[in-house]
Amino acid sequence: MLRVETFTFNPFQENTYLLINDDNECWIVDPGMYGVDEEQAMFRFIADNELKPQQIINTHAHIDHVLGIDAMKQKYNIKFGMHRLEEPVLANAGGSAMMFGFNFGATPVVDFFIEENKSLQLGKDEVTVLLTPGHSPGSIVFYYEPGQWAIGGDVLFLGSVGRTDLPGGNQDVLMQSIQSQLYTLPDATVVHPGHGPATHIGHEKKTNPFIRG
Repeated sequence: MLRVETFTFNPFQENTYLLINDDNECWIVDPGMYGVDEEQAMFRFIADNELKPQQIINTHAHIDHVLGIDAMKQKYNIKFGMHRLEEPVLANAGGSAMMFGFNFGATPVVDFFIEENKSLQLGKDEVTVLLTPGHSPGSIVFYYEPGQWAIGGDVLFLGSVGRTDLPGGNQDVLMQSIQSQLYTLPDATVVHPGHGPATHIGHEKKTNPFIRG
């Protein structure tokens, strides 16, 4: 079974996740570490728990979700993947960093592309990829049915939804993504979002002020 470890990094309070299997292999999801202190905090956790990073997978490529990619790639010699539709977003990361006053080096190189409606394999465990555009063109969600959870990126939050006023965002598309891809998951599914606390699909379907199921 895969388990989820949550970390919160950078001024945007972005949630970075480790998905860890029974053999201590792990994926790093949306590494948002900013600065040496946050990078070292992740390095220490991985070392202290004897984890073996396998690759970096991103739900999307906004600046707050990609700040730590290069540090993780260099430390562990692992590859980075995202959806192909996020290429323009990633290409704009440097400009976004300048706008927000972040120190940001070269844009991370994408090593592989993640496709929707297919599975990613970590050891014996499989995670399904759902395409959920609207917040950004290639936003994806990682759904793990055996554990009844999903890593949701910035699509759905506790009592809220992702913003759509950034380049490539679209409110109508986001609502359709939530309705067709997330609200069709079992109500007990826990959503681990890109910011803030976790929530449940059933709770959001009943109470979310932006979209009810």
